Amino acid sequence: MLWPALRVLSQGTLTSDQLQELLGMLQLVDTPRTEGPAAAKSVAHRSFAGAPGTRLVLDLARTGESGWVLTLFFDGEPPSDETVDSQRALLREAVERFGLTLIEITPAATAEEVHVPPREPAGAVEPTVGSVWDLPYADLDQLWAHVGLRKDAPREVKVIKLSEVMRSPAWPSAPAALQRQVESFLGGT
Repeated sequence: MLWPALRVLSQGTLTSDQLQELLGMLQLVDTPRTEGPAAAKSVAHRSFAGAPGTRLVLDLARTGESGWVLTLFFDGEPPSDETVDSQRALLREAVERFGLTLIEITPAATAEEVHVPPREPAGAVEPTVGSVWDLPYADLDQLWAHVGLRKDAPREVKVIKLSEVMRSPAWPSAPAALQRQVESFLGGT
């Protein structure tokens, strides 16, 4: 079974020549991946060896009219941080080189890799759905996984994710202890 280790979501238009150049840059085979999550959206991929007994798969998939997803998958042991970091650099270089707009990288290593949805305009009607804290988290350590982060994620990424949680209509009804922990974390103490 393939598991994602790194996912880069970007948006933009590629000509067929640019697409072929991207495939060459990433050494992808012009054949869709047939296994693992979202294989039906795959455009091209390549498999290569990771740590002993681990196969890595780099995949390019489409999402919507102009969305592109580059994903590093693994089976066996998760790839090392060094492998993920080198693939992150390669994929960011590809996004930049082909003029795509970076939307999000998961897991994020910097603040610019976190997708921040646009704020609602002033005076917009408050949503009624989700205005009650119905999550089982009463502690900040429990909340990290809910926002898609590990406890050792970079602080700048955690700040952005926590700010998003605090913008939700449910935040005022979150447990008081959790609110204090988040405020303390954001205050740097």
